[in-house]
Amino acid sequence: QVQLVESGGGLVQAGGTLRLSCAASGSGFSINAMGWYRQAPGKQRELVAGITSGGSTNYADSVKGRFTISRDKNAVYLQMNSLKSEDTAVYYCNARIRYPWDMNRDYWGQGTQVTVSS
Repeated sequence: QVQLVESGGGLVQAGGTLRLSCAASGSGFSINAMGWYRQAPGKQRELVAGITSGGSTNYADSVKGRFTISRDKNAVYLQMNSLKSEDTAVYYCNARIRYPWDMNRDYWGQGTQVTVSS
């Protein structure tokens, strides 16, 4: 049983900064990777940033140099700098949980709205 709780969204002006947080709660689970996805109206959900249990990271091209993903045990964070109106979306925390044998399941946070005004 795993539950993800995220926070940190809000309204910010272009060029501003937000920091999203997500914590995975429960016991007896092992996380392969955590990440942040976003979905804007009329668009498909996309990966923004991900981080593996070993610390390897990857970013969408649109956010490279502006966003930074980090983790601390079962928590993951997304530091968002130099925000643009194009970043406006609902952001979802994701955790990929490893199960025996060689099985994985994705868990999702409730979503948090990020709105960037021009």
